[in-house]
Amino acid sequence: MSRPPNNRKSTALSAQHKAPKAIRSVPIDLWPEADRTAWQSACRPAERLKRGGRAGHLKPITRADLARRYGYFLDFLSRRGLLPMDQPAAGHVTPDKVEAYIIEIKQRVGSVTLYGSIYKLRRTAQIIAPDRDFAWLCEIEKDLALTMRPRSKFDRLVMTEVLVEAGLSLIAEAETTTSLTGLRRARQVRNGLMVALLALCPIRLKNFAALEIGRTFVEIKGKWWIVLAASETKENRADERPIDAILNAAIESYITKFRPMLEARGSSSSALWLSSNGGMPMSYNGIELTIKTTALSTVGVDVSPHLFRTAAASTAAARAGANLHLATALLHHTDPAVTNEHYNRASSLTAANSLRDIVRKYAKTEDVNS
Repeated sequence: MSRPPNNRKSTALSAQHKAPKAIRSVPIDLWPEADRTAWQSACRPAERLKRGGRAGHLKPITRADLARRYGYFLDFLSRRGLLPMDQPAAGHVTPDKVEAYIIEIKQRVGSVTLYGSIYKLRRTAQIIAPDRDFAWLCEIEKDLALTMRPRSKFDRLVMTEVLVEAGLSLIAEAETTTSLTGLRRARQVRNGLMVALLALCPIRLKNFAALEIGRTFVEIKGKWWIVLAASETKENRADERPIDAILNAAIESYITKFRPMLEARGSSSSALWLSSNGGMPMSYNGIELTIKTTALSTVGVDVSPHLFRTAAASTAAARAGANLHLATALLHHTDPAVTNEHYNRASSLTAANSLRDIVRKYAKTEDVNS
C-alpha cells in the first residue's frame, strides 16, 4: 500500500522555492572572473619604480566599500538571472540593467543612499574597465544628485547621554537576569556595549565594525583606547582616543566573560564584535542593523550609526557650547564648518527650547493676571 504524499513537506518546499532570496553583497572571490581579475589588478599597490593599479592609492576601507557596493549590484543581477559569468570586466554595467537596479533599490532605500549606490557603482566600473565609456552612467548619477533629499534628522535626534544610559542599562540587566540563556545574555551585553561605546566614541561605522582587540582596540595602563592609523581613517590622519572610564567595567565584562560565549570553538579571531550565530566576526551590515534595532528597542528611536555622530555634535554644542571645537574634534573633522553644516542640530534645538521657555513664562504670567 503506497503512502499518501506528505503535503506539509511539499508545501514547505514550494514556499521555500518561491521565497525571495536574501539581499547580500557578492564577495570578491565569487565575482565573475573578468571583474575579479580586473579589480585585484586595480588594487595592486605601487612598488619602487613601478606604478600601482588604478585603485592602489585608495585606502583599504574605501576599496572595501566600493567592492561591497559593486557586490550588491552583482547580487541583484544574480537574483534576476542577469549575470552571465563570461562577460568582460564591468560588462554587466549597461543602461537597462542599471535602470532595473535603480527601480529595485528605490523601494528600500532613501534618495541619499540611492545616489551613493550609483556613484560607487560608476566609480568601481571605471576602475575595472577604464577604457569603457560610462558617460551615460555619469548623467544618471547627476540626475540622482539633483533629486537627492536627505531625510530629516530631527525626529531621530537623541542626545548622547540617553544613548550611553540605554547601553549601560542593557548590560546591567543582562548581567543580573536569570531568565535568559547564557548566549542571549552575551548578545545583550554586546549590543549594549555597542550603543554606549559608539555614543561616547562616534567614529565612522567602517572603523567601528573593524575594531580588533590588541590592534585598534587596546588597553594601555588600565585605560582602553581606540587607536586608528592614518591609513584607516577618511581624513588620512591618525585617530587615537581614550574611552571614558565609565565603560571600563562593561568592557572588561564583555571581553573576559561574555565574548567567549559568542566565540566559535577553536576560533582565533581578534574582532571585537562577534556574531551570536557561529561566533564569526560581525559584518558591517550586521553591526549597523544591530545598533539600529537596539536603539529602537531601548530609546524608542531608530538611531543609525551615522546619527550617533549627529548626536555627539549636537550634544557637544548644546551641553558645552563654550568649547567651540569639541564637536569638530569628536568627529575627527578639520573644518568646523563641515561639522556645523552636516551634523550639528543644537542651534535649532536650543532656539526651540528657548522659545518654549519664553512661551511658558508669559503664559503663566497671563494666567495669574487674568
